[in-house]
Amino acid sequence: MLEVRKVSASAGAEWLLGGFGLLRKAPLGLGLLGALYGVLALLVSLSMERNMDLFLLLQLGLVLIGPLLLGGFVFAARSVDQGGKAEPSQLLQGPRSGRSARLLATLLPQVIALVVCGLLLLLLVGSGELAQMAQTIERMQGQATPDPALVGSLPIGRLMLWLLLVFVVGIVASFFTFVAIPEIMFTDSSALDAMKRSFRACVRNLSALIVFVVLTVIAVAMIYIAIMVVAAVIKLAAGAMAMQIAIQVLAMAVFMPLITGAMYFAWKQMLGGDGNVMATAPVSGFEA
Repeated sequence: MLEVRKVSASAGAEWLLGGFGLLRKAPLGLGLLGALYGVLALLVSLSMERNMDLFLLLQLGLVLIGPLLLGGFVFAARSVDQGGKAEPSQLLQGPRSGRSARLLATLLPQVIALVVCGLLLLLLVGSGELAQMAQTIERMQGQATPDPALVGSLPIGRLMLWLLLVFVVGIVASFFTFVAIPEIMFTDSSALDAMKRSFRACVRNLSALIVFVVLTVIAVAMIYIAIMVVAAVIKLAAGAMAMQIAIQVLAMAVFMPLITGAMYFAWKQMLGGDGNVMATAPVSGFEA
């Protein structure tokens, strides 16, 4: 197995700045890719108003194609980094290169995390008390002012502990996927090897990851404020529905290229050398 490199804490800032740099280099190309994803997510959310079953089915489909689209985003990021263009067709680069199965396998840590969180909830609260809690919450929703006695009957302490554990489980699960998709897209690693290397890279470079997360939260908040200002102007000109559409599309047009670009640079520093390594032939399958 190839070496997982140790980087400085400041590398986390470099990843984010790299994402911004790519977006400045190809704002229309990368922005269009993000906007397409935003439109897709918007259509899924609008389906909820028509039919809940349809919404759940489309939401599941969006989750399943998520890794495939992320593979396309990081491929576009590398293309721009190397002086090329970002084009909508690149979103399908994963399936075209025979990497669909391996990309989809990166959903496994998330599925396991959901199962673990569900089991933790049962262990900490219990099935019987969960049923009672659901009834209590339903009664509280029918009250203009929730009864303090009902609030006091909820197992708040155990629920807070559960939320803390959910946060930890989610962080651990993200370690397996943070740079696994670029690893799959740009090497011939199997899905399991890519996820193992991603986990090792995150653990070894935890300080850089913390810096990246903190700076990303700050940057996303600032960008979202700017988007809300633009959306408010759109609301005045075209109405509330246009504002909601603008928020969704503009947010994805910025956030998706930014985050996936940062993922690409993180992979490049920790695992991928100059990022020029490509599999000589497409390989499919979970272990292939």
